[in-house]
Amino acid sequence: MAKAVWNGAVLAESDDTIVVEGNHYFPPEAINREYFHGSDSHTTCYWKGVASYYDIEVEGDTNRGAAWYYPEPSEAASLIKDYIAFWRGVKVEK
Repeated sequence: MAKAVWNGAVLAESDDTIVVEGNHYFPPEAINREYFHGSDSHTTCYWKGVASYYDIEVEGDTNRGAAWYYPEPSEAASLIKDYIAFWRGVKVEK
């Protein structure tokens, strides 16, 4: 079971992550939505498409853009559509 943790809170937990380029992508139903807030940030991956971001907030601390997902990925990355991955200090434990 993979688990994403930041600031003592479990952000996501699942047996069904998809690993791409060393990152665990969690299915949307595996995240604890109470910690996730939409962000206007976007980046582009040359092969996956345009990524959207979430800010993570736990007990008043905010980790801006710490989670990302692809709402409309390229065909090559279609398996990770809407799946969420983490960085910026979020630990993913297996």
